[in-house]
Amino acid sequence: MRRPTIIDVASRAGVSKSTVSLVLQESPLVRPETRETVRQAMAEIGYVYNRSAAQLRSSNTGLIGLVINDLRNPFFTEFATSVQMALSARGYATVVANTDESPELQAQVVGAMIEHGVSALVISPAYGSEGSFALLARAGVPAMQVLRKVADTSRFPFAAPDYARGSRLAADHLIAAGAQRIAFVGGLEGRGVTAERMSGYLEAMAAAGREPFALFGRSSRAFGREAAHRLTAEHPEIDAALCFNDLVALGMMTGFAELGRPVGRDFRLVGFDDIEDCAQVWPALTSVHCDIAGLGGRIAATVLGWLERDEVPPPEWHGPVDLVVRASSGGT
Repeated sequence: MRRPTIIDVASRAGVSKSTVSLVLQESPLVRPETRETVRQAMAEIGYVYNRSAAQLRSSNTGLIGLVINDLRNPFFTEFATSVQMALSARGYATVVANTDESPELQAQVVGAMIEHGVSALVISPAYGSEGSFALLARAGVPAMQVLRKVADTSRFPFAAPDYARGSRLAADHLIAAGAQRIAFVGGLEGRGVTAERMSGYLEAMAAAGREPFALFGRSSRAFGREAAHRLTAEHPEIDAALCFNDLVALGMMTGFAELGRPVGRDFRLVGFDDIEDCAQVWPALTSVHCDIAGLGGRIAATVLGWLERDEVPPPEWHGPVDLVVRASSGGT
């Protein structure tokens, strides 16, 4: 007969695996009523704590996994850094993995992190990576989805900036600035995050009685440069764009410079994320500010509240955004 495991205890008690671990370690962070529920579950299923084996694993206590879909993108790098620094300030170590948008690689790194005893995971998932969350569900490891959403949020809570509000602010700004034909540029068609980042733009276009226009593609500088050339050659009537992210917008600035088309006067341009480069390029890039550092700190605090006090996060949370107006959209 199979011996009961810590995962069995967590399932019977209706708490996370990490909460059971804290009870076994006699941590004062667990509420008395939760501690009693866990101990009752242990008694009911006949679980026996192997303290010597646990001591061999003690070096992994306080280890948080951070899985990011694309660390080449400065937005994700800034986010990962802010999470890691916030966790470090609370005495937790972080193991970081880049999945390079590969569902197979994500499943591999998630499995390895589970085997090495991470207490929780924060995942900005690759699309098509639902299998990774099945692994986490079986292991009973608390996990949050961030920035992108691919799995059930009642089991794996989701947090991201308010993309819809951000694109509405940007589109309304371009309309008020005098743009006549506004395009949405970048993002792969059919992806949830593209739809979210485009939704506010579509609302603004509808409210103003204007026809939307989208040019979908990879969220890269290379695609942005190509888009500038395509719009100029094929759609010269378009005089403004809201981009899926700052990388696309920065690529468009390069393309327009090659064409001798002044950004900020002949073409108004807005990015999304407000990475550090936005304020450093010329002309400075208007962008939807997502408070990356603040978001990372909040995610870290949320995960630790889940681990230490069994405070399960809400299924979805959307962080505040605002628009930082600079010269690329006609600002100063």
